Amino acid sequence: MDSVKHWAELNQFNYQYIGDELFNYIPELLFKKTQAQRVIATDLARLKLLQSKLKDNYQTVIWCDADFLIFSPENFNLPQDSYSLGREVWMQYDKHNPNRLIAKTKVHNAFMMFRKNNNFLDFYTETAERLLTLNSGNIPPQFIGPKLLSAIHNIAQCYVLETAGMLSPTVIKDIANKGGEALTLFQNKSSETIAAANLCNSLFERNEINQQEMEQCIQNISECIAPN
Repeated sequence: MDSVKHWAELNQFNYQYIGDELFNYIPELLFKKTQAQRVIATDLARLKLLQSKLKDNYQTVIWCDADFLIFSPENFNLPQDSYSLGREVWMQYDKHNPNRLIAKTKVHNAFMMFRKNNNFLDFYTETAERLLTLNSGNIPPQFIGPKLLSAIHNIAQCYVLETAGMLSPTVIKDIANKGGEALTLFQNKSSETIAAANLCNSLFERNEINQQEMEQCIQNISECIAPN
């Protein structure tokens, strides 16, 4: 969070940290429906918050998850597009062949930017809210987040900020070890060198990465981009 705040200050942007009051932005019925799955509630609430800020006459609004690290702020620049999503290049081992690494290229909502009068935010928010309202069964964790965004992106080719990346556990482990097959493939599959990344704290909480690996990854990234 400090890295995002520092980046905002460098660019003379207003910075606001928001905690559980975020959930005040979603309808009570949907909050009750998703209260056991706070990730889903957060995915909708952030959209409502961003809509509210644009109505407050901000010209541009930006959302960054709490585990979104901006490690190269001078290279993390907003595009001129009316909106932008983050880029996910997810590295994982093939479940049918545990020795084979595969890359899945999608979009993510750990970083999102919307400018005033963009046409995407209202459409995305209304669609997400409608899907939640209509759903009567189990709701997957990324239902209205990366899953919905990637489905829309596959058809509409949304604007994407390629430098706003995401690091899967395999890549985090390789960065911590200063190299490896997953990191090499990640670099080859990424169209641009990332300047920031979502660190997938939810997977850390599920023990797919340990604290030492996460801390070493962040340290190694910081050392790589530090000025000589």
